Amino acid sequence: MSDSLFADLPPHGSADEQFTALLAEPGLLIERIVSTGQASPPGFWYEQPEAEWVLLLSGEALLRFEDENEPCRLLPGNYLDIAPQRRHRVDWTAPDTQTVWLAIHRPVR
Repeated sequence: MSDSLFADLPPHGSADEQFTALLAEPGLLIERIVSTGQASPPGFWYEQPEAEWVLLLSGEALLRFEDENEPCRLLPGNYLDIAPQRRHRVDWTAPDTQTVWLAIHRPVR
């Protein structure tokens, strides 16, 4: 039996992002993230010990890296690999639609 990455999406304007673990095993986490206009709090930076590969499935987002001057605009189909400890934040996600991400977290080898 299969499921859909687009099933049970939160409604537009939801107060919180939705994080759903799709597969969790030692050393591997695959999750769906649904944003509905959220952004990282002012001054907050993610700095994760594991690598993260993200694919934007729908919506739109601006992701900022501390070591780059301009934010990275993500549209459906865009993906990137975020190195461990690379400081980054979400500057913006589309407020008028669900922005659906597929994220794969893996440890450093």
